[in-house]
Parts: sequence; C-alpha cells; structure tokens
Amino acid sequence: METAYYYLGLSGVLTVLLWAPYIVARMVGWGIPTFLNNYPENFPAVTPEQPLWAARAQRAHLNMVETMPAFIAVVLAAGFLLDTAAGAAVAMWAEVFFFARVIHAVVYILGVPFLRTPVYLVSWFSILAIGSLFLA
Repeated sequence: METAYYYLGLSGVLTVLLWAPYIVARMVGWGIPTFLNNYPENFPAVTPEQPLWAARAQRAHLNMVETMPAFIAVVLAAGFLLDTAAGAAVAMWAEVFFFARVIHAVVYILGVPFLRTPVYLVSWFSILAIGSLFLA
C-alpha cells in the first residue's frame, strides 16, 4: 500500500501545482499591484480578459479538485479494508490515476482535441477499479 499512498500524495501535490499556471497568468494580466490588492476595480462584474490557456488551466485545476475526494476515499478505504496481497493492484491503479491526471492536465491546458475526455475517463476508471477491489 505504500506505493498507493505515494501516488495519493503525488496526486495531492499535482492538485496544488495545477493552481500555479492560471494564477501566474492572472498576475501578468491584472498586474502585480492589482493582483496583490485582491481584485481589479468592479470585479466580478468586470473581469480582465485571461488567455484561453489560462482559463483551461483553471478548469483543469477545478476538475482535479472535484476528482480528488473520490480518489482519496477509495485509496484510504483500500488501505484499511484490503490485505497486503491486494496492495499491488491498488498501487497499480493509483499510479494509472496519477499519470492519467498529469496527461489530462497537459491535454486540457494545451487544448488538444479529442483526448481530454478519454484520459479523464481512464482516471475515473482507476477510481472505480480500486473501489471494486474492496467491494468484491
């Protein structure tokens, strides 16, 4: 299970790091003084334009934030409910989840057509696969 927990930790770090690109874009777009002052004048009624890639980066981050609770839940439940023999399967699916989420973020931010949803589904299948190990 140590490997599964390792990928759980890496997924948490990825969640935090996905915040950085669109925040940097916001600092550049708004200017440092406005960014540090919290919001531009008349925000949110008037929002400074952000690059399309930054908007996609923000949505990729939010998507990861929405997905993490399910991933955390199944990995922790598997750690408590399964014996060490099943740990290798949990670790494999946790690794698949992590790399699918890395690819999902890259594909989403770059706007690569037709890949975002399939990669997202691989990450969700990983969650379901871990869950199925202790539900069986």
